[in-house]
Amino acid sequence: MGRDDSQGKSNNTRSLPQTPKNLKISPNKVNEEFSQELDELGELVRKAKNNTKNNK
Repeated sequence: MGRDDSQGKSNNTRSLPQTPKNLKISPNKVNEEFSQELDELGELVRKAKNNTKNNK
C-alpha cells in the first residue's frame, strides 16, 4: 500500500492553524506595523467623510 495525501478529519479540531514564518512579524517591528495600520484606517475615515460631504 502506498501513502496518499488525503486530508481527513483532524484529531485536533479545537486548535488553531499555525502562522507561516513568512507572515510573522518580528517583535521589534510590531509597533511600526500597528502605526501603519492606524494610519491607513485614518486615511479611509477621512476619505469616507469627504465622500459624504461631496454627495450632499
